[in-house]
Amino acid sequence: MAKKKQIVECVPNFSEGRDMNVIKQITSEIEKTSGVKLLDVDPGEATNRTVVTFVGEPEAVVDAAFRAVAKAGELIDMRKHHGAHPRIGATDVLPIVPVSGITLEECAELAQKLAERIASELQIPTYCYEAAARTPKRRNLAVVRRGEYEGIAERIMDENEKPDFGARPYDEKVARTGCTVVGARDFLIAVNFNLNSTSTRRANAIAFDVREKGRPVREGNPITGKKKLDENGKVVMQPGTLKGTKAIGWFIDEYGIAQVSMNITNINETPLHKAFDEVCRCAQNRGLRVTGTEIVGLIPECALLDAGKYFLAKQQRSAGIPKEDILKIAIKSMGLEDLRPFNPEEKVIEYLLAAGEKGGNKLVDLTVKGFAEETSRESPAPGGGSVSAYMGALGASLATMVANLSSHKPGWDERWSEFAQWAERGMELQEELLHLVDEDTEAFNRIMAAFGMPKNTDEEKQLRTDAIQAATLFATEVPLETMKTSYKVFEVCRQMVTTGNPNSVSDAGVGALAARAAVIGAGMNVKINAASLKDREKAEALIADADALVEKANAEEKEITQTVEEMIRK
Repeated sequence: MAKKKQIVECVPNFSEGRDMNVIKQITSEIEKTSGVKLLDVDPGEATNRTVVTFVGEPEAVVDAAFRAVAKAGELIDMRKHHGAHPRIGATDVLPIVPVSGITLEECAELAQKLAERIASELQIPTYCYEAAARTPKRRNLAVVRRGEYEGIAERIMDENEKPDFGARPYDEKVARTGCTVVGARDFLIAVNFNLNSTSTRRANAIAFDVREKGRPVREGNPITGKKKLDENGKVVMQPGTLKGTKAIGWFIDEYGIAQVSMNITNINETPLHKAFDEVCRCAQNRGLRVTGTEIVGLIPECALLDAGKYFLAKQQRSAGIPKEDILKIAIKSMGLEDLRPFNPEEKVIEYLLAAGEKGGNKLVDLTVKGFAEETSRESPAPGGGSVSAYMGALGASLATMVANLSSHKPGWDERWSEFAQWAERGMELQEELLHLVDEDTEAFNRIMAAFGMPKNTDEEKQLRTDAIQAATLFATEVPLETMKTSYKVFEVCRQMVTTGNPNSVSDAGVGALAARAAVIGAGMNVKINAASLKDREKAEALIADADALVEKANAEEKEITQTVEEMIRK
């Protein structure tokens, strides 16, 4: 199965917001790090602080963050720093945020390793906070930053207050750089819900209805009454309905409307679509309507896909459709184009990152005609392995089509969920096989690159031989993965032949034929590449796996096509 690409976001805050030359030198360290993309640089003069946002794969992001911290420590002298915002060091806080393919716990591990590296290699004392905190009380940034920069000298060697990494007597270097606080937190979605009203008071009422903090409990009149206090003299609060959210109401002159402005700090607890529906419910209870949604900044793909799937399920429609179609449902359902056009390519983090990557010429991005023509050219790649993977993807697509037709068939409404699940399974297989289309060509390119290595000395010859063998093994394993994934397509095809829309039984049968061709074709690639492996025990094991899959695929296809023929003749 193709492993989902891991993407993380990093949002360091640097204690310099006025000298653009210094800021540029710091952000240049990020920009020249391969594998990351700088998304935003937001300097503030009053706060004397710059918030930077960049994304990429975990290792690249951690490396870029380290280099930026090093440069900030070199250029920013905290002894001269003054600003309105709380701060503890040249690089004040540095959170790592999961975007896709990675958990918050994994980001916490990355943050702790980065904190340790900053302390050991840069001699900057470092604390860990939020999900990366090493003690419960340090999850709270305010606790970690207590006393700010001016309090470091007193805290740095205190047993209860010292940094997690790099504690040492206060010296000139610490005085210059201060400390850094590294952590991990969930992705924060900033969103505004548009109202058909100009009333800030009404917008605030809705915000208090939903935000986790809620509103004060009052004695007598719920608006003007005296706030109720508990036995400790603290205001008693009536919690709102949405966990992990902060919200307020305001009026926007630019649009001439009131909005409920919300930060969703825990998108697992409160996904975007849940917040949208709840704000709509509370607005309706107060005689208002939500006319649309405004995403502030960027959003991870999963938030929109989850929303699209949620609204499709409410319509009793299958989500086993292309991502682009799911995104359209999300955009329309939440009114993301109410105030201005919403372009996922400009608002979704993963798409922005992909747009900046080099080597983006993928076979799967070609037209059908373009793929056929590229295959026909005299270059050996793409070859049989890529075509086999594509045939498998077409088999999965046909089975998925039948599942979607069955899910939406008049009179079969009570079975929509059953077929929707099969359609989603088919789409998963299609995506994996499309990934293998390019993976197979990449495998061939690795072999060519290995053969191109120098061979002037014995050491170079050995390195070249080892590289050729490693590339050949990879080129054998990729088509074997294509075989395994294509074989899984039979399960969906069989189900659609036996229980799906009978008018489309032939389509599911063709899907099975395509899956069989994919298994057999990829098997040929396994065998021809395994022939070049020096490790014969490994080679024979791979060939045995391929032979077993071919035998099983032949049996599956024969049984499925026989069933198709019988049903057609009825």
